[in-house]
Amino acid sequence: MSVNVNRNVSDVFYRYKMPRIMAKVEGKGNGIKTVIVNMAEVAKALGRPPTYPTKYFGCELGAQTQFDFKNERFIVNGSHDAAKLQDLLDGFIRKDNYRNKNALLSYCLFSETERHLSRHFPVGMENSNVDGFVLCPECENPETDLNVSLKRNTISQSCKACGYHGLLESNHKLVTFILKNPPTTNPASQGSSLTEGKRSKRSKRNGSDANGGAGNGEHDEHDSVLDSSVADKSLDRNGSEDDQTEWSADVSEEAVRARMLDLTDGAKNMTISDDLEKSEKERMDILYNLVKARRDAGQLENAQTQKEILNEAERLEIKQKAPLVLAELLFDQNILAQVKKYRLLILRFTLNDKKAQRYLMGGFEQVIAMHRDKLMSKVPGLLKVFYDMDILGEPCLVEWADKVSKKYVSKEISQEIHDKAAPFIKWLKEADTEESESEDESDDDVEIEYNDRAHVQLKATPQQPKPKQPEPEDEGQDDVDIDAI
Repeated sequence: MSVNVNRNVSDVFYRYKMPRIMAKVEGKGNGIKTVIVNMAEVAKALGRPPTYPTKYFGCELGAQTQFDFKNERFIVNGSHDAAKLQDLLDGFIRKDNYRNKNALLSYCLFSETERHLSRHFPVGMENSNVDGFVLCPECENPETDLNVSLKRNTISQSCKACGYHGLLESNHKLVTFILKNPPTTNPASQGSSLTEGKRSKRSKRNGSDANGGAGNGEHDEHDSVLDSSVADKSLDRNGSEDDQTEWSADVSEEAVRARMLDLTDGAKNMTISDDLEKSEKERMDILYNLVKARRDAGQLENAQTQKEILNEAERLEIKQKAPLVLAELLFDQNILAQVKKYRLLILRFTLNDKKAQRYLMGGFEQVIAMHRDKLMSKVPGLLKVFYDMDILGEPCLVEWADKVSKKYVSKEISQEIHDKAAPFIKWLKEADTEESESEDESDDDVEIEYNDRAHVQLKATPQQPKPKQPEPEDEGQDDVDIDAI
């Protein structure tokens, strides 16, 4: 279930959504901890690394945090329910001027001029003036980026919606963490599992406190090396220290593409892609172009290429509809040979997924309509091949046969396809019924001789091996373990 990124907006058509936080409490006693199960997905919707909101929770709750990038586990020590964390996330997302209600009265006693000039508030209001780390302070749009200036030790916020650019005005403890871990830094390079306690111990042991003081010992030498490396690269790209450009990393399209190639698979999944902002048709076109290019290059039978296509469909969030694209590109009047050739690729999408199978049936109808003269009479045989190859399951076929739809082809053609498929569907239903009856009679000394599975002859004969009749048309395929592909 998703919620609005800015929960102050109640409009159901608000375009910026994020998954609702899912939390799971593990352990007991002093070892109790809360795992934020879908933090990677939530952070992806916010356009921030998942370490930022996790660390924010730790700061707000006074608890240590742990990051396991390999397994995408983001942990806050202690027991915390999902609703509490969701409310805290609102403070991370948007500017909140009244976070400490107990000090609200004291805050109001300050004149507007005093607040503007001094920016100092009464005791208990240390975090009262906190810019959100996601929403733009001008237009409250979440299409923002955080830019870290290592030279000036500041964080600026830029909005792609309204063009706003300004410093992030916040004295929250999370600011220190962001300065040490800029958004451009690959989080997985810090290690597969980090805790603040371990980092603090390493920092003290190596004498590598970032600011030379005891109060900032939670960041180790590795972070300092990462920051220095980013800073050096930034200076090299900009030519000199006196350059007014203060980006922590090159943000040109070429540089972003180069960094993407260096990211691990886990970090790639956390990275926001502009493709997800596109319409479903545009995303289908992206997958279409990829499959077409690999088909023209003769690479579709390669397992690595098949995984690449599957991963791209999952990234674009169109995995279940992908069989429509596959049917359009892979099938023509020679569909019988083509389905055998590309069987493993199709199975990656349809195996045990009835919805994906229904979309493949839609593509199948379109292919039959395009080559009506040559393929219409072969419909029952083709469906049996799809069935025998485990590409289409019996529940999907029976459900499809129950309703004539004009979603993919005209109703007349769809009706004709259903009429041609009727003998196969009847055979499928009868064979299923006969198999059920045969199981009930398995204890009797009765031998069941199958003749094309549609006609059954019962003979009370001594149990002697009977020669099997050849399977009709395609001899069938062995069961496929999709995980072994």
